[in-house]
Amino acid sequence: MTTTTTLSELTGDYVLDTARTRIGFVARHTMATRVRGRFEEFDGSAHLDGEDPSRSSVRLTIRAKSLQTRNPRRDEHLCGRFLDVEHHPAITFDSTGVERAGETAFKVTGDLTIRGVTRPVTVDFELAGTGNVQVGFKGGVTVNRKDWGVNWNAATGAMVGEKVVLEFDVVAIRQS
Repeated sequence: MTTTTTLSELTGDYVLDTARTRIGFVARHTMATRVRGRFEEFDGSAHLDGEDPSRSSVRLTIRAKSLQTRNPRRDEHLCGRFLDVEHHPAITFDSTGVERAGETAFKVTGDLTIRGVTRPVTVDFELAGTGNVQVGFKGGVTVNRKDWGVNWNAATGAMVGEKVVLEFDVVAIRQS
């Protein structure tokens, strides 16, 4: 993908290319290590308005049980105790506003729902490239997991950091 396309040429409706999109996270575990993981199952759509980004919108649904950290025992623990996927199978994000923050930078504000708790977040995105009918964005946001009730017990606070970085490496394909 290249970035030679003008923003106005990006206007249209898009769906996530799930084969080339990565949605991940990084969290501190004990003082010296970090746990990195990703979600394998998700879908999403966007309406991009290159002339007026404030008229753009994004929707994302992640199947919480698809969490992968390359450690099955830890994955089971995270899905059960932390995310309670049995009662809260989806993590969702619905944008409420988009603003341009630079030549190819954007701030996407929206409602993030985890474990049935909805809170506003602003994700910083950078246009990573464009193609014939596709567009790529990279972005991220740091959240406090406790704001969404993602906590198991008092000992968890000492072993797992409160701050979690959510990472997005997105490729979307134009539908119209």
